[in-house]
Amino acid sequence: MKAILFDLDESILNRESSLLAFLNDQYERFHSVWGHIEKSQLIKRIVELDARGYVWKDKVYAQLIEEYKLDISVEELLNDYTERFQYFVIGFPKYKEVLIEIKRQGYMLGMITNGKDGFQRANIRGLGIENLFDVIVVSEEVGMKKPDKNIFEYALAKLQVSPKEALFIGDNPTNDVEAAINVGMIGIWKRDYLIESYKSKYIIDKLEEVFDLLKQLEKN
Repeated sequence: MKAILFDLDESILNRESSLLAFLNDQYERFHSVWGHIEKSQLIKRIVELDARGYVWKDKVYAQLIEEYKLDISVEELLNDYTERFQYFVIGFPKYKEVLIEIKRQGYMLGMITNGKDGFQRANIRGLGIENLFDVIVVSEEVGMKKPDKNIFEYALAKLQVSPKEALFIGDNPTNDVEAAINVGMIGIWKRDYLIESYKSKYIIDKLEEVFDLLKQLEKN
């Protein structure tokens, strides 16, 4: 095993906590626009519309403006989100220590994430981990997105490793785990507790569990 690749959202970045932190701040800064709506009610609705990040914020804010008849443009709220979210990013426990230790043990590090290029890279910088990775691939940047096998092959080519020499860690069963396995990599599921029915050969609940898993793989 030569390389370990990660997904970003809900794998390294605790997107749910980050989003709530950002929305609490945004609510206060735009209080004149929506202060007549209870904060918890508004944030709950944004989170629902966001659908765990699978709906881009232009559609989220457009729907919000329509529902609540808000006197503000989609562009203003969207620009605020894309420019300021990076300052509220929260990683899962020990995320940086784990990545540093992976590098110390001699593995190459890669990341494959779906999303907007500038936005995702700003969040990676916000976590303070950009320089730890040997390659970072953002779907918008390369015109491919998970679960397309081509985006995995692109990242592996950048790292100059074969699929059998790499493993991929992510929270999404289809886009991360199964997609990596279909390319010939080892797919590791970082358990998402909202998904109860998925079964994976390799599962971690915490990022630091990757080291026990690596020892297990070395024995096989």
